Amino acid sequence: MRAVLLGTAAGGGCPQWNCACPVCTSGAPARGQDGLAVSADGVSWYLVNASPDIRAQILATSELAAGPGPRDTPVRGVLLTDAEIDHTLGLMMLREGAGLRVWAPRAVLGALDEAFPVRGILGGYSGWEWSETSVDKEQDVGGLRVSAFAVGAKRPKYARSLSADGPGDGPWVVAYRFEDPATGGALVYAPCLATWPDGFDEFTAGAGYVLLDGTFHSTREFGGATGSAGATGAQAAMGHLPVTGEDGSLAHIRRLRAGRPGTRWAYTHLNNTNPMADPRSEAHREVRAAGAEIPPDGTRVDL
Repeated sequence: MRAVLLGTAAGGGCPQWNCACPVCTSGAPARGQDGLAVSADGVSWYLVNASPDIRAQILATSELAAGPGPRDTPVRGVLLTDAEIDHTLGLMMLREGAGLRVWAPRAVLGALDEAFPVRGILGGYSGWEWSETSVDKEQDVGGLRVSAFAVGAKRPKYARSLSADGPGDGPWVVAYRFEDPATGGALVYAPCLATWPDGFDEFTAGAGYVLLDGTFHSTREFGGATGSAGATGAQAAMGHLPVTGEDGSLAHIRRLRAGRPGTRWAYTHLNNTNPMADPRSEAHREVRAAGAEIPPDGTRVDL
């Protein structure tokens, strides 16, 4: 299995177009909005989330280059972790294709029908296929065994008015685990973690590479970086477990590392305010010293 990190920033990218916070003005390497591409054979590729940057990300990734025929593409489908704009808007950019298969939790499929009608819009262009991601069973996706794990219940702002008992039932946010039966390699992709939920230790067990939510370095980061009144409360409402702190994700990495010497831990989905995005920062050094990686866009992982 090969995976390519197409983007490693949260919504808006880093730097963000309307932000002059210390990170955005630091000159740190730019990061596109997060997304992943995975393949069992290097021929058929599956995207995990489709950000507004997806066109540029595909063009920058040699494995995803069009061909061999004039209108052929190695991109076969998309798996969505959630219904957020920064993970779904890129589906619109893929409308020129002959149709793709999209997997998503039932709640996400409902939101893309009603509140943000991507499914209906794309249906007018080509024959897209929409499949439910289940947290109860493993699925085969292009020769990879894929399982999902519920990690959050946060709805996008645009979907807050959907009825609780309608087609949006079930988890709103999932993490994915990809396993290659040929090599035994496994990768976990969890760009949006509201907490470290019960059972997540087991879900990540045996994985060679675990990509975690790195949105915020600390609990008060957003307010400190932007100087916005009420920003701390707004950060908490976004539903992202901070990296640091007593129950932050880095504490869990430290707890698990000794017993899992074969696992590489890494952070993605970095917010533009996160000092970890600057390789020269103390926050970046702290995370690296704890044994976790902060990979740049374009990183390749073979498992």
